[in-house]
Amino acid sequence: MPQTDVIDLLLRQHALIRDLFDEVEFATPQQRPEAFDRLVRLLAVHETAEEEIVHPHARTAIDGGQGVVDDRLQEEKSAKELLSQLDEMDPADADFLPLLDKLRLSVLEHARAEERYEFYQLRQKTSEEQRRAMAAGVKAAEAMAPTHPHPGVESATKNVLMGTPVAMMDRVRDVIRQATGGRGSEG
Repeated sequence: MPQTDVIDLLLRQHALIRDLFDEVEFATPQQRPEAFDRLVRLLAVHETAEEEIVHPHARTAIDGGQGVVDDRLQEEKSAKELLSQLDEMDPADADFLPLLDKLRLSVLEHARAEERYEFYQLRQKTSEEQRRAMAAGVKAAEAMAPTHPHPGVESATKNVLMGTPVAMMDRVRDVIRQATGGRGSEG
């Protein structure tokens, strides 16, 4: 069923992210790299789309929007730094699962804050038509988004300027990883 409301779409993705964390944690050593790759990809495209579409609108549409969005962007940057570190690790590394747990706590705390401080107000302060338009924008942004974390690229402007070349490089990297079965060896 197509998601026509941006809030419903993002909430569904938050639930999927929670499920993917469980999948990675409980995967066999052989299954873990593939499960983790799915988590990395979803987190990267989800955050990029929020940064390009949702946060700019929230800055002006919700009460205290500047501060709410600035707080979310700081959380996203911290999570991207952890995710980037994990993305370069071998999932069989002894430090992988403890760092994954730290990332999970960070991401889930961030998602709860978005839902409580940003999404709730957006639903109240926007029309169904606006939310449908933002959902279309989110889907388009996700289709063009980088598939790996890039800490320091948390603004709509930076995502637009850097997004396409970075996304192309990420997608080439994904193909190489898939073809070679390698992680953390790209340099």
